[in-house]
Amino acid sequence: MSAHHDHTPDQRFERPSTRPANVRPIAAPGGMAVDYEHRVDFDRLRRYRLARAQAALEASDCGAFLLFDFYNIRYVTQTWIGGALGDKMIRYTLLMRGQEPILWDFGSAVRHHKLTSDWMPEENHRPGFLGFRGAVAPEPTGLMRTAIAEIVSLLKANGLADAPVGLDIVEPPFLFEMQRQGLRVADAQQAMLDARVIKNVDEIVLLNQAAAMVDGVYQDITEALRPGVRENEIVALANKRLYEYGSDQVEAVNAISGERCNPHPHNFTDRIIRPGDQAFFDIIHSFNGYRTCYYRTFGVGWATESQKDAYKTAREWMDSALDAIKPGVGTDSVAKVLPKASDFGFDSELAAFGLQFAHGLGLGLHERPIISRLNSFADPVELQVGMVFAMETYCPAGDGVSAARIEEEVVVTDYGIEVLTRFPAQDLFIAGQY
Repeated sequence: MSAHHDHTPDQRFERPSTRPANVRPIAAPGGMAVDYEHRVDFDRLRRYRLARAQAALEASDCGAFLLFDFYNIRYVTQTWIGGALGDKMIRYTLLMRGQEPILWDFGSAVRHHKLTSDWMPEENHRPGFLGFRGAVAPEPTGLMRTAIAEIVSLLKANGLADAPVGLDIVEPPFLFEMQRQGLRVADAQQAMLDARVIKNVDEIVLLNQAAAMVDGVYQDITEALRPGVRENEIVALANKRLYEYGSDQVEAVNAISGERCNPHPHNFTDRIIRPGDQAFFDIIHSFNGYRTCYYRTFGVGWATESQKDAYKTAREWMDSALDAIKPGVGTDSVAKVLPKASDFGFDSELAAFGLQFAHGLGLGLHERPIISRLNSFADPVELQVGMVFAMETYCPAGDGVSAARIEEEVVVTDYGIEVLTRFPAQDLFIAGQY
């Protein structure tokens, strides 16, 4: 049975745009390189990202940044070898003041980088291995001792041995060995997150292309969403379609239905979806590294009044938050319009964190700014043109089991915001309607 909804598509399904009439919308072009359109300029993107990282280093007290976070590594070196090795703490980059980055990478990936990554000097691609997060013990192999000795020699050669070395994330044995060899350690993650917070035009187009893929996946989901389908089947459908579109990583697909909607479990199961269920999904993937976080909620076959009421409230909370987002506004002003934890059944903002909040999107899923009643009043951040983040709301229904979840990805512009997530969400979408 094909999915359809109660009424003809109209403005009820799309939030009115604040874009001036003479301003073109953000593009979401095809993913191929062509000669007849300006699309993503990857050389410009590489230059922009490295320049932002170098400026962050220059503004710090550090002589160098030593980066293990694989989003930071991609941002600085413009290299990627996939998620399976990306989180094993074996790839690392040294960015020294006034120097090109040096990357230590895994096995044959180094040879591949030398052949394909000509924006870095060939000698700056080096083999490295630190033990697969402890699977190979640091001693007696001396893997970490040798790696840090090489870093120390590079710092000395560039007159930087006495300055702090900024680290983003690190294994304890590596940190202890750095200290044993006389290196002073500082926090580089704050500086790198600040560097990554303002997206250039190429990053924003990539984020929009990634969102466009999910727009299409949600159309497929509405056509498949009917009684008898299991949550994991929807997850399989989304994964297959995203990789067909050209996604480079499907990080997660949450599929939640029926009585599992409240409380929100942030996962999926093999539950069979039933008539009258409320169901919501979160699709997290990346295109050329740039991520989505994109919730949509549906009624299956029909919706009860309590489900409709929950959705209406979640949408009102969303629209109030979006209306508050403008360049120059503090994140505390946005957080102020979000519902309090007690408004939807939680004892504290900590217990409710992640249900009514915004988080930055880029190479990472959770970048700056983070906007919530938990943190934004104590540490407000000024919204700036070029910030991109996902705004999330959640409202439990009066029936005690259903709930509505909505998420919109937005770009802060000089005229307000652009919403990248276009699948209908102003009203509750009924899939497989009888």
